[in-house]
Amino acid sequence: MKSLVFCSLLAAASHHARSWFATVSCNHIMRRTIITTILLVVSLRATSQPLYFPPLTGTTWDTVSPASLGWCTDRIDSLNNFLAANRTKAFIVLKDGRIALEQYFGSFTRDSLWYWASAGKTLTAFLFGIAQHEGILSLNDSTSRFLGPGWTSCPPNKERLITIVHQLTMTSGLRDLVPDPYCTLPSCLLYQADAGTRWAYHNAPYTLLANVVENASGQTYNQYFAAKIRNRIGMNGTWVRSGYNNVYVSTARSAARFGLLVLNNGIWNTDTLMRDTSYFRRMVNTSQNLNLSYGYLWWLNGKASYMVPGLQVVFPGSWAPNAPRDMIAALGKNGQFINVVPSQRIVMVRMGEAPDSSYEVPLEFNNDIWRWLNAVICNQTSVMENSSPTEFTLEQNYPNPFNPSTTIRFQIPQASSVTLKVFDVLGREVATPVNEPKAAGTYAIEFDASSLASGVYLYRLTAGSFLSTKRMVVLR
Repeated sequence: MKSLVFCSLLAAASHHARSWFATVSCNHIMRRTIITTILLVVSLRATSQPLYFPPLTGTTWDTVSPASLGWCTDRIDSLNNFLAANRTKAFIVLKDGRIALEQYFGSFTRDSLWYWASAGKTLTAFLFGIAQHEGILSLNDSTSRFLGPGWTSCPPNKERLITIVHQLTMTSGLRDLVPDPYCTLPSCLLYQADAGTRWAYHNAPYTLLANVVENASGQTYNQYFAAKIRNRIGMNGTWVRSGYNNVYVSTARSAARFGLLVLNNGIWNTDTLMRDTSYFRRMVNTSQNLNLSYGYLWWLNGKASYMVPGLQVVFPGSWAPNAPRDMIAALGKNGQFINVVPSQRIVMVRMGEAPDSSYEVPLEFNNDIWRWLNAVICNQTSVMENSSPTEFTLEQNYPNPFNPSTTIRFQIPQASSVTLKVFDVLGREVATPVNEPKAAGTYAIEFDASSLASGVYLYRLTAGSFLSTKRMVVLR
């Protein structure tokens, strides 16, 4: 615009003063402006491709070659070998909506169905944004409005404090350390703290959100979900009752579709499913000040601290230091993952079993996958940098659960202050096997658990800026 104004002034000068210089200067400036504009448009097109959305029906899904993205294709086999060795069944990576990586293992195929486990919680979170926008409920409603009084064993005044938003943020205040944390009977739902004052990963209060939707909408949970999300983005699958749990089952591509929907802020192509933009922002950002890494049933990366299921410990740093800082994640038992990375416009889906089934939510395994995926996406620079050990493994003398001892091995690429601590389920530090500076090198720490009672424990290794937490089970 400034160039055009300047040329107009020069043209006026040329008309009045017959200035040859003014005419030549104007032509030169216009040519330079046009060339600059063309280069800018080409650059924007090259760096910001529009998101692609596959058709709602059929198997057509555009692909993009990793080589064309500048990825290190010679490292894909190593990634696949790691996935195969860790009991993966399906792995998909979308870039700008197109399939960049898609691999199935064993007899599992593109059409095979698999459970989402707790990754399906994010479907529920999304659905509640739609339900609130339609006016059939409010997040601030007391859950008792839809489930009736006495849905817990809490005193009536404490039960009324529990609202829908507390169930979405794991802050119901109900006791999580009960014999069956999946049990939704009132006898299993016991008062621990006032709603909103305590974060604890607890499945039962979440599961009852399905009953809330059914009573608010007058439809079954499957009917309401299919109409509001599944059918509108071409997913397949259904919600299946398994004991007390309500578990979603679908193909891996359906999980990728949902990840793509979230990547585009709740809009599928031209169809806006999530009209409440304020709700969407709250869903994928810190929802309370107790666990900064938790939104509305979504796990958030890159925060200052995080908590893990089963412990009342606030760990400093990010739970997935290998992953991009802005990643949000749907995480389920045995490694059912949907990772959404807005900065890189990437969706990653992993389905299968996990090498360690003792994890309720395998945060570490999700982080490990990114170490191998980063090697493939070799032109990306937004990964969280740290001086992490190149190896951190649990090498048991006996299978986990174990007793009485184990060997923890790690390798430090540079001199670091190393601390190894063990915590019980209440977050109490019960042992500190290591707390000293160490030179670069490989170490094997022998840990004797004979003084610990049977139960679940977590041990945390810090080395410089690196922090990693793993679970162990001791049986007597």
